Amino acid sequence: MFYIHCPYCGELREEEEFHPKGQAHIARPADPTACTDEEWGDYLFFRDNPRGIHHELWVHAVGCRKFFNITRHTVSYEILETFKMGEQPSFTTEHPQGGSAESATRQAQDALQAGVHA
Repeated sequence: MFYIHCPYCGELREEEEFHPKGQAHIARPADPTACTDEEWGDYLFFRDNPRGIHHELWVHAVGCRKFFNITRHTVSYEILETFKMGEQPSFTTEHPQGGSAESATRQAQDALQAGVHA
C-alpha cells in the first residue's frame, strides 16, 4: 500500500481512497467531427506506457472527489509529486530530479516514512 497526497485536500491518505483514470495531459481534438476514424481511435484508446516517469490522472473518490495529476515512476511505483489540474509537473523525463523546490508530496511522504521508521 502507498499513500497519496491530495493537492486539493492537503492530506496524505491511503491509496484506497483514490482511483487512477489513465494518462494525464491528453488533449481532446479541437474538432472531433473532422477527425478520421483512425485519429479518433488513437485519441480514445492509445496511451503511452513508458518505463520510468509517467504523468497520470487520478481522482480522490472517497475524499473531495476532485481530479488531479500524479507524476509516478512506473518501475518503482514511487510517487514523485501530485499537482492540481492545469499546473505543470516538476518532474519530467528531461528533468527527472524535479524542479528546484521540493514538492509538498515529497515532503509529506518523507515525513510519513520518518514517522514509520522512527
